[in-house]
Amino acid sequence: MLICGILIAIIGILMIFFSIPRSKTQTEFAGMVKNLIVEAEHEEEIFQEADMAGLPAPVQRYFKHCGYLGTAKMSYIKLVYEDVEFSFGRDKPRRKIDYLQYNFVDKANRIAYIDSSMYGCPFEGLDTFIGGSGSMKGVVAKLFTLFDQSGTIMDTSSLVTFLSEILIIPNAALQDYIIWEAIDDLHAKATITCYGSSASGIFTFNEDGEVLSFLTDDRSVVASDGSSEAVQWSAIYADYLEVDGVKRPTAFQAIWHYDDGDLVYFDGKGEITAYH
Repeated sequence: MLICGILIAIIGILMIFFSIPRSKTQTEFAGMVKNLIVEAEHEEEIFQEADMAGLPAPVQRYFKHCGYLGTAKMSYIKLVYEDVEFSFGRDKPRRKIDYLQYNFVDKANRIAYIDSSMYGCPFEGLDTFIGGSGSMKGVVAKLFTLFDQSGTIMDTSSLVTFLSEILIIPNAALQDYIIWEAIDDLHAKATITCYGSSASGIFTFNEDGEVLSFLTDDRSVVASDGSSEAVQWSAIYADYLEVDGVKRPTAFQAIWHYDDGDLVYFDGKGEITAYH
C-alpha cells in the first residue's frame, strides 16, 4: 500500500508538472524573440519597382505576381505551424509537432520552437540561428536535454535554411547579403554571405511567378549524436493563398534527397500571423 501511494503521488506530481503552461525552454525562446524584436530595424518603406532592378526575371515576376509592390517592407515575420508531420531521421517514427518560427531581416536571424511529445512525455525543440551561430536543442519532460547540437556544420545548415525562406520574407531577398544570379525564365540562383560564411541554392518558379522549390547541396544532416552527412536538400512551397492582396504559400515540405530515396521530414501547413 505504501509503494502504491508513493507511485500515485509521483504520478500526480508529474501530471501537475507537465501541465504547467510555460517551461524553461519556452521561457528561453520567448526571451530570444523579445530581444530580437527590440533589435529589429523597423523600416518605413514600401516595395517599389526600383527594388526589382537587377533581379533575375522570375524573382521580379514573383514580387509582382504575389502582390508585394506597394506594400510595406517587413523587418520580421512570425509563422505558426500546427500538426506538422515530422521525422527525426530515416527508420525513425514520425511525430506530430507544432512549430513556431520567427525570421528577422536585418541580421539574418531565425529562431523556432518545437512542441511535441515523446514516449508520453513532453518534447520541446529549440532551433536557432542568431549572430551566425546555429544550434538545435531537444528537451524531454521539460527538464532533460536529449541533444544540443552546434558548431560549424550547424552554422552553415542554419544559414541555408534562412536562405531557403527569403522569398517568404521578401525584404530579405533584397538585402546586401544576398546575391542573385539569373539562370533561365523559371530558375534563379541565390547566394547568402554573412558572418564569414556563404551558401547557395536554386529557386524554381512556375510561369505565373510563384516560387515552387529551393534546392541546395550546401546543407548537412546532423544526427542527435553529433555525426553529420552532406545530403542534397530541398524545400517545397505550395497552396498559395491571397490575404489582403498578397499571395503566400501555406504548405511547406523539407526533404533530404538520399541516394537510396527521399525523406520528407517536415510536412505541414503554415500561417504567417505577423508581418512587421
